[in-house]
Amino acid sequence: MAGALKQVTDASFEKDVLKSDKPVLVDFWAAWCGPCRQIAPSLEKIAEEHGEKIEIVKLNIDENPSTAAKYGVMSIPTLHVYTNGEVAKTIVGAKPKAAIERELEEFIG
Repeated sequence: MAGALKQVTDASFEKDVLKSDKPVLVDFWAAWCGPCRQIAPSLEKIAEEHGEKIEIVKLNIDENPSTAAKYGVMSIPTLHVYTNGEVAKTIVGAKPKAAIERELEEFIG
């Protein structure tokens, strides 16, 4: 389904994120993180509403301890927007849907 949040892994990251034709917002999250659970509904709604312009995916950093360092994640939740294989924007912390949309304005118009 277009616009649905998709789970990616470290192994699929290059194919699913770095080689995407449109901007990809990656939600770096951990199962134990309360703020990660708080922003999940907002990200799902943004994916539904803006999925034609930006893809939103989740990467669980619990699965491998070195994953957070590999992607420059210092705290969670961290959202990186990737364009052309590079981080174009970073959003840190749990924020309401409207605040996240404001931060994504340049990508979702």
